[in-house]
Amino acid sequence: MNTITKQPHEKEIFGHPIGLYVLFFTEMWERFSYYGMRAILVLYLVAETTEGNAGLGWTNGEALSLYGWYTMLVYVASIPGGLIADKLLGQKKSVLYGGILLVAGHSVLAIEELWAFYLGLGLIILGVGLLKPNISTMVGGLYQQGDIRRDKGFTIFYIGINLGAFLSSLIVGYVGEVHGWHYGFGLAGIGMTLGLVQYLVGQKYLQNVGNFLGDSMDLEEKEAMKKPLTKIEKDRVIVLFISFLLVIVFWGAFEQAGGLMNIYAKENTNRMLMGWEVPASWFQSLNAMFIIFLGTSIALYWANRKLKGKLSTSLFKMIMGLIIMGTGFFFMSAAASEFNNTGASAMYWLVLAYLFHTIGELCISPVALSYITKLAPVKYASIMMGIYFAMTGFGNKLAGLLGESAEGLGELTVFTGIAIFCVIFGLLVMVFRKKLEILTHGAEDNEKEI
Repeated sequence: MNTITKQPHEKEIFGHPIGLYVLFFTEMWERFSYYGMRAILVLYLVAETTEGNAGLGWTNGEALSLYGWYTMLVYVASIPGGLIADKLLGQKKSVLYGGILLVAGHSVLAIEELWAFYLGLGLIILGVGLLKPNISTMVGGLYQQGDIRRDKGFTIFYIGINLGAFLSSLIVGYVGEVHGWHYGFGLAGIGMTLGLVQYLVGQKYLQNVGNFLGDSMDLEEKEAMKKPLTKIEKDRVIVLFISFLLVIVFWGAFEQAGGLMNIYAKENTNRMLMGWEVPASWFQSLNAMFIIFLGTSIALYWANRKLKGKLSTSLFKMIMGLIIMGTGFFFMSAAASEFNNTGASAMYWLVLAYLFHTIGELCISPVALSYITKLAPVKYASIMMGIYFAMTGFGNKLAGLLGESAEGLGELTVFTGIAIFCVIFGLLVMVFRKKLEILTHGAEDNEKEI
């Protein structure tokens, strides 16, 4: 009896390639560093210079403005990051160099100097730009076209993202708020170092994914780099760009979490729990915690719908995600109304808002990542993923602008306006969903269990 010995990159755990888990932990630690730093960034900026844990003493408007520009540039840098991968380095090397830049950036932030603060932000922007679009594209590359496991793989990967975000909001948030902002920034750098080390150790499981196509020995892959796009490929790219409008609106609303909702938790929320005040940054962990608990359940819900022949296309899921997330802002409207009446709002409003935001995110974000790997032409895979993350960056900038507007309009008006707009916009896109899905030329019709 012949036995076939599988190569490391062909081995599986729980029905998925081992490479998925290498990328899972790389992204987990990268997000630990990013979201840990993000959880305390605005709080550090607005903390008074005379406090025991002194910050920069900026106004809320100034802090939210920088937050908007920073989070936008972090993701817009994914476009050159995708170009570099597709044209020069390949995805695997781009992730490596991005990780090195991130370790340097977070480490520099630990230095208590203003020049170090700006330099650290710059290095993080460059690092995320190289790592973020390419590691996501590598996840898609682990699966063959038509493999239904791809969506499930992205959900597992997405849980890794949020496991890092959950831990960092608690650990980095606590260290930053209680022991010193720069200790928190330094701790984020240690997390990224761990992610980089395990990525290097796991290279044997990534042999056939993320390599530069220009160096490929496969003649078919080399030809794909030279051929112009077909009519079908062009139609699919058009659908992707239209779906990116959903992405901008979604993240413009969702990213109030790190800005306006973060400040709201600190200044307007009664955070006393059994005689102890909950750190404001800890509310950032709710989203990640809900994703960890609900991620597989929501993925199974959509899979069961598909098995029953009910509507469960990627575009439908994304539209529903926007509507559900928008609905969550009505809870923030209730919180703002309570604050206006009593001078403080209850914590459960924030918990409910984050719950709905999380359900919406699980319907749109991992699905969008998988959708891009299904529709994007091979020669532009990383660039299209980079454009997707750039759209999230524009959404982040929009979030900053909306947050700044709260100083003049008030939180109640901003939260209610976001909720209404997201729901109406989602319903409008739903009207044109079928026409858009025709242009995908059945990209999801041939999925099967492998």
